[in-house]
Amino acid sequence: MTDARLPADCEAYRRLGPFIASTLPPGLLRAHALKPGCWGVLTVEAGHIVYVWDDAPDEPIALGAGNSVVISPERRHHIAVDGEFRLGIMLFRQPT
Repeated sequence: MTDARLPADCEAYRRLGPFIASTLPPGLLRAHALKPGCWGVLTVEAGHIVYVWDDAPDEPIALGAGNSVVISPERRHHIAVDGEFRLGIMLFRQPT
């Protein structure tokens, strides 16, 4: 499992969601990455999802209600869903 942590000097700048199955952007189900200097925290608010790293060595992470994962810049990932869920994503950036 990843041990990514937000750098201490990160500042929140955008909230995405909450999303449910009918409102989830399709791009989140395909491999994508955050821009350089951009970090994310995905939090499952209800139900469950699987967070998948599209590069080695980390294994997929099953996340349930109340669980979060830190998303590092430029690291390819996607989510897999099966059933009901609600999730939100907070984006952070380091000051320049």
